[in-house]
Amino acid sequence: MHIRTDDLTGPEVHRLMQEHLDHMHQLSPPESVHALGLDALRRPEITFWTIWSKDAELMGSGALKELSADHGEIKSMRTAAAHRNKGAAKAMMVHILAEARKRSYGRLSLETGSVPGFEPAIKLYEGFGFQRCGPFADYPEDPYSVFMTLSL
Repeated sequence: MHIRTDDLTGPEVHRLMQEHLDHMHQLSPPESVHALGLDALRRPEITFWTIWSKDAELMGSGALKELSADHGEIKSMRTAAAHRNKGAAKAMMVHILAEARKRSYGRLSLETGSVPGFEPAIKLYEGFGFQRCGPFADYPEDPYSVFMTLSL
């Protein structure tokens, strides 16, 4: 697997991000979907990565948003359906955590869904030591959201 910073211009990335948004809207009401579209992911405070197989197939994505000088947020974690359970999400998490530490963040947070379809993501984050917390940044309290944080 190879992880690279991505400019979000490739058709494979467009398809993956559309798959991500479609899936989020299937699982949560519109007001509870916090996934970002392509334009929002191109903001300067966000670094977006893709992970590719040895065969040059897009396996997944992840992003890191700077909330402040010492606090980052994980965004756009997605594994392509054809590449689930191959280690792409774990590899992306290791990469994002390393980058957050390199940036000297003291804390890393995320928002994910609360319905059963998000259980694999929650287990992934818990496996890396994330713990549930209250809303952060500008997120409102929401029964469809699970907020998690990790001290670095």
